[in-house]
Amino acid sequence: MPDYFVRVLIVMAVNVVLVSSLGLSNGFTGVFSLGHVGFVALGAYSSAILTLALDKKLAYLPYLPGWLAQIQLGFLPATLIAGLLCALVGLIVGAPLMRLNGNYVSVATLGFLIIVNVVLVNAESFTRGARTFTGIDTSTTLPWALGWMVLTLFILSRVAYSPFGRAMRATREDLIAAQGIGIRVLPTRLMAFIIGAFFAGVGGALYAHYLGSFSPATFYFALMVTQLAMLVVGGQGSLTGAAVGVVLVTLLSEVLRNLERGFSLGSLTLPPLYGVSQIVLGMVFILVMVYRPSGLLGDRELQLVDSSKASQGASSEQEAV
Repeated sequence: MPDYFVRVLIVMAVNVVLVSSLGLSNGFTGVFSLGHVGFVALGAYSSAILTLALDKKLAYLPYLPGWLAQIQLGFLPATLIAGLLCALVGLIVGAPLMRLNGNYVSVATLGFLIIVNVVLVNAESFTRGARTFTGIDTSTTLPWALGWMVLTLFILSRVAYSPFGRAMRATREDLIAAQGIGIRVLPTRLMAFIIGAFFAGVGGALYAHYLGSFSPATFYFALMVTQLAMLVVGGQGSLTGAAVGVVLVTLLSEVLRNLERGFSLGSLTLPPLYGVSQIVLGMVFILVMVYRPSGLLGDRELQLVDSSKASQGASSEQEAV
């Protein structure tokens, strides 16, 4: 398979991990988080530091604490630790934020993303600041990316279509009614937020070890908008919808990226169209929100998820109503 297509497939698989974990919070609990990329950034930097060769740490990060400067882990343990670290941060951050509703929680999670970016830029001893963090082994091969994608979708589907998942959807549909039938809203939202943070950290580690070099700007507003567009296009209440959104937006992005470089077709020559990908993706995001706010699949799942579990979840919700 040509290297270009392998790279595109890796990007798709990693984005499925990131976007489906975002959908667990945004789609199933109705908590519209804008800070998911903050966990992606934390996962990327933590795994990069843990796997960086000792001689490179000495050269690139000479002011690291001694205990951290002497650690070099493999790709898999570093990825798992990155996920667990993000889950811990998700617990600390989510405990107060998940008490908020509506636009307030969106603004608060956006503030979390901004804080993470500011910390990464200023913590030069750990992150090299605004400069590019480089020297990372490109360990995210296609089997690794596909394996984590399948595992993520499997685990999230088990969570989403379990009794706990039905409780999540109940808090999304009617908060007061959910409280009235005994659902503990804060723990339900918080657990979904923590699980999403774990897989965001894992996805960040995969992304870091695919790129090989990155900076805080890599994990900021542009990535946030792209992930939201993928989720909204596919369907916020559908895990496989998130995967569909990833495929469509990634393919569109690749086409637009080639247009940005300019191209020639016979006697017709187009100059480079810088920024056209962000403009078109923004327009797609707006159009989908206006004309199909539920996305292409809405709350429906493809056959990757056990349809019997999905139907049981839907029937239970109807009985509750």
